[in-house]
Amino acid sequence: MPPQTLIDLFDSVPGSDTAIALPEEGVKVSYDSLRRQVTAVADVLASAGISRGDRVAMALPNGLPGIVCFLAASVAGTAAPLNPGYREEEFRFYLADTAARLLLVPPAGAEEARRAAEGSVPVLTAALDSAGEVRLSGGGGGRTAPPPSPDEVALVLHTSGSTGRPKRVPLTHRNLAVSVGNVVRTYQLSPADVSLCVMPLFHVHGLVASTLGTLASGGTIVVPPRFNALGFWRTARDHDVTWYSAVPTMHQLLLAREKGGESGGRGRLRFIRSCSAALSPDAMAAMERAFGVPVLEAYGMTEASHQMASNPLPPGQRKPGSVGPGTGVGISIMDPEGRHLETLAHGEVVIQGPNVIEGYENNPEANATSFTGGWFRTGDQGFLDADGYLTLVARIKELINRGGEKVSPREIDEALLAHPAVAEAVAFGMPHRVWGEEVAAAVVLREGASATEAELQAHCKERLADFKVPKTIHLTTTIPRTATGKIQRRVVAAAYAGESR
Repeated sequence: MPPQTLIDLFDSVPGSDTAIALPEEGVKVSYDSLRRQVTAVADVLASAGISRGDRVAMALPNGLPGIVCFLAASVAGTAAPLNPGYREEEFRFYLADTAARLLLVPPAGAEEARRAAEGSVPVLTAALDSAGEVRLSGGGGGRTAPPPSPDEVALVLHTSGSTGRPKRVPLTHRNLAVSVGNVVRTYQLSPADVSLCVMPLFHVHGLVASTLGTLASGGTIVVPPRFNALGFWRTARDHDVTWYSAVPTMHQLLLAREKGGESGGRGRLRFIRSCSAALSPDAMAAMERAFGVPVLEAYGMTEASHQMASNPLPPGQRKPGSVGPGTGVGISIMDPEGRHLETLAHGEVVIQGPNVIEGYENNPEANATSFTGGWFRTGDQGFLDADGYLTLVARIKELINRGGEKVSPREIDEALLAHPAVAEAVAFGMPHRVWGEEVAAAVVLREGASATEAELQAHCKERLADFKVPKTIHLTTTIPRTATGKIQRRVVAAAYAGESR
């Protein structure tokens, strides 16, 4: 019988094998130790009054305490990891929105989280003891957390909120176990694999792909406290890393350093996974040349417990610009009336499968618009080719409507990124009194490179129809991104709203 809960995922892995390695602390944790620590922390949470459905909020950095507390909270109640970088008001919102019964923080720092919880949510600290094991301080004992059932909510996360108020996403043990199984099969993960976890553990990407996927396959997770492009390859070689998963921003930082030969040989690396934001075909090709391994772009979202599609490992075909075929997930293209469209027709990407949520929490309006005939509407526009490979065109709400012509901002991004002077690019729509919207873009140039607006427009004219060429290109030094590396296209558009020409 396949695993049904998060604890089932690694229940049968030999106990002496290394589950987690902490490079900065020099600590290695066996599977037996991990299981023992998760059980002990879950019992402390139960003794603190946590029971089924109770939310345990966490503001913990990447590391062993974050992983152990996430798993333990999913056993005793429901884990609600939060970005440690939030400000006090943000913590207040998320603690209230999840009805958190407890907040876990590191022994030092997290002042904004502590202030937000003061007087309303009890706070416990999670830290490594002298033996390198996780202990909760401020909690008692005496109760045992019973094992969870597959249909209980293991994890609650929020959507990014880019289209309004963040929606609360409840992921059951079954949802997550199915998604993890899909990840393991897609990348043929085994006990020989070592994952370098550089994505934050308050996000479904880092939790499901890098962490749970590795534990379910009996491999080892290497967990530095933060992504560090400077020491990345040294850590990868020291720990015999075989794969890592990250957003394109991180890949680009590593690629920029590769000019100095930072990778020094790929060691045991066998593939690189890219997800959570669009990877340009040019970047994919440059990475494969530089690092000498296949780069596999995938497609994931919180509502699907992360992975929905991925390009396959060799000898399967990788298609640049595509996120690959569905990975144990049904994918179709639907028109606004709910009709399924034929091959190559553009429409909304819809999905179904046991990894997909049945609905948002306490949000009947969102549920009414997000589910149609058993399919979940992703809000992404795309198309399927004859091989079943999915290509994403844009977020539907981010399409630029220029006089009735629908323009994909991603297509413009990729055209600009093909210019040798461009490091980052984001296209967006600006209000126009005649066309309704006009195409604009913001560009960050590579260090030491130069290019004018006119030169970049001429470059785009060689690759795009005239109506797609940005009429305004803003040269800037930074492009706003979320904590997980997604471009905040609407934030950029709002910043330049008063500067259209």
